[in-house]
Amino acid sequence: MTRKEIANRLARLYDIRSLQEYVRWKVRADPVYAAVLEQLRGHDEPLVDVGCGVGLLAFFLRECGCDAPITGVDFDERKIEAARKAAAQFRAITFVAGDARDPLPPDHNVVMLDVLQYFDSESQQRILANAARTVPPGGMAVIRQGIRDGSWRHRLTLIVDAFGRASRWMKAERLNFPTREQIVAAFPDFESEIRPLWGRMPYNNYLFVFRRPSSGITKS
Repeated sequence: MTRKEIANRLARLYDIRSLQEYVRWKVRADPVYAAVLEQLRGHDEPLVDVGCGVGLLAFFLRECGCDAPITGVDFDERKIEAARKAAAQFRAITFVAGDARDPLPPDHNVVMLDVLQYFDSESQQRILANAARTVPPGGMAVIRQGIRDGSWRHRLTLIVDAFGRASRWMKAERLNFPTREQIVAAFPDFESEIRPLWGRMPYNNYLFVFRRPSSGITKS
């Protein structure tokens, strides 16, 4: 199935025209879905999607053959309700309204896409610590995050996110982009992989993959 076909199938899950158009554009243009799929393919551990929005990642993973149980968590009850309605045809996908700062269920892989910039620095560290704590041996945390580095990409990302917050699409307290170093510091005992995830988009997004060693031996 092509990316366009997947985008069209997922768009039909939603009953709001503007949301359908958003889903078609998002799945076709944003490289993050394929990047997360690449990391999670073949992993059967339960997955928690922190900041799941309308559930698009969970549905994309299912369409691409990922069968792990998925729990999506988001503060915005409007989006959770839309995700629940769209999830009717899928098994083992649950959406709950909750705060990203709350503890996560144990022994889950974690995905977090574009979440941290909406919290103060103390809350960011709490969210990251919760993510690190819940990952089981052999499991992973996959984070897509815009970072603060002074680049033109960062400045543009800041403008776009400010608009999303002002329009109420993003139900967020503030804008506070973390640095790369702040994210990495929360996973000291994990193997890490970090790379730009720009695709054809101008945003200052990076993919962080943190893997907990299955042997229980941590990095020195």
